[in-house]
Amino acid sequence: MPIDPDKALGASTPADRVSWTARDVLLYHLSLGAGADAATGPELPYTYERGLRVLPTFAMVAGRGPSAGERTAAPMDLPGLDLNPRGMLHAGQSLTVHRPLPASGTADITTTVTGLRDKGKAALVTLEQTAADPDGEPLWSATMDIWARGEGGFGGDPGTEEPWQRPGRVPDHVLDARTTPGQALLYRLNGDLNPLHVDPEFAAAAGFERPLLHGLASYGVVAKTLADGVLGGDTDALTGLSVRFAGPLLPGETLRTAVWREGGTLTLETTCPERDGAPVLSRGTAAVSS
Repeated sequence: MPIDPDKALGASTPADRVSWTARDVLLYHLSLGAGADAATGPELPYTYERGLRVLPTFAMVAGRGPSAGERTAAPMDLPGLDLNPRGMLHAGQSLTVHRPLPASGTADITTTVTGLRDKGKAALVTLEQTAADPDGEPLWSATMDIWARGEGGFGGDPGTEEPWQRPGRVPDHVLDARTTPGQALLYRLNGDLNPLHVDPEFAAAAGFERPLLHGLASYGVVAKTLADGVLGGDTDALTGLSVRFAGPLLPGETLRTAVWREGGTLTLETTCPERDGAPVLSRGTAAVSS
């Protein structure tokens, strides 16, 4: 049985110690488009190690880039889960940072299965990741939803959709971020080497006209857009981001994000204007400090 809920639910990986350097952070920012117009806007807080600020979404790739050492645990290496990688889709992502991330550091990361929903022909697997520094002080918490095609039928609860509603007024901001045709080739150097994002034949076999931009790349681009367009460039003010991955984006297309601000919460939706407003990220919320 691919999913054994009795074994899987509550199962955790051993603590995985990872490290990163400022070079990993610089690569991550560049892969999101920072400094794209270096002649007039080099965006030094993102692209220069002196005074480097760290986007909180760097947590999603920390310890996986060029400075990564040997990993001691894999996120899906868990008892009771034997999933086909080709059938897995990243369905949703949330992140909370407990303090600003350092430009270089070390973290101990643990991944736990916190949810299993039986959707019939598929399963929705929820993984919770916690990261702490070597002294045990929390750095970030993250939740990932994995849609596993063909893995349902194990007899679990299908679950219910959490309520979400956009405010009934025009957005406070509408922010555009244009990606580049080669952006997926750069973003994959952060550690996600899935051929869907580089190999045209692989992408065609999966039903796409060409390789896609990583969902977490869109997630990071939107985080940068919020920091720049809403928070005056203060990356530390963005303390959380939760989204549903609603549709693909091709490198070179635009991420258009509508933002409604209500106190310390941003409600957001991201679409692709080149495809008549097709949804890319939905059910979005971000936590910001005042």
